[in-house]
Amino acid sequence: MSRERIAVIEDEESIASAIATRLRSEGYEVEIAGDGPGGVQLCERFRPDLVVLDLMLPGLDGIEVCKQIQREHPLPVLMLTARDSETDLVVGLGVGADDYLTKPFSARELVARVHALLRRVEGGPAVPAGTVRLGPVSIDPSSRRVRNGDDLVHLTPTEFDLLAYLAERPTQVFTREQLLMQVWGYHDGAGARTVDSHVRALRRKLGADVVRTVHGVGYAAGDVARGSAA
Repeated sequence: MSRERIAVIEDEESIASAIATRLRSEGYEVEIAGDGPGGVQLCERFRPDLVVLDLMLPGLDGIEVCKQIQREHPLPVLMLTARDSETDLVVGLGVGADDYLTKPFSARELVARVHALLRRVEGGPAVPAGTVRLGPVSIDPSSRRVRNGDDLVHLTPTEFDLLAYLAERPTQVFTREQLLMQVWGYHDGAGARTVDSHVRALRRKLGADVVRTVHGVGYAAGDVARGSAA
């Protein structure tokens, strides 16, 4: 059985080396690139199953690298950022990153995120059997496609999983911790801002009513009507 491949694109050599060493100890095959153009080339050659991608890179920044590698072959991306800036995080998630870690982070946390992202790609949470509608938004789980009216809308794998999970349970309100466990596969409750950032991305792409905020609790789907697949 072949080992899963991870590309680490990080310009700080000590950080890249530490990440690679830990991931190799977990059984992954790992290769490193130290700048943006090299990262794009690495992904074209290495065909990784997951990318650990620094936001600030020489040559091309992480956002542009993410755009380019997602065009050819969509795959899970864990973005690393030294800036605790909501704008940076939302932009990164909007161009195809699935999750993020803010530096400094622990090796244990990194490994937990990598495991969870790869598990979700392999299996993912249960999704509805038929097309589900949230107002003008239609969700087709069999093709993992989402339309807003007649327009096909690109969602990252995580955005789709979150939307589908909420849509299948239209009467339920979920805390951020529950969503982290069910959609992300995280069991320690860490990463509440990740949920908020993905909800903002869904609203930006699909409209403000697609996910509703229940103040003091968490999130729920908007109004849902089930239909047949188109």
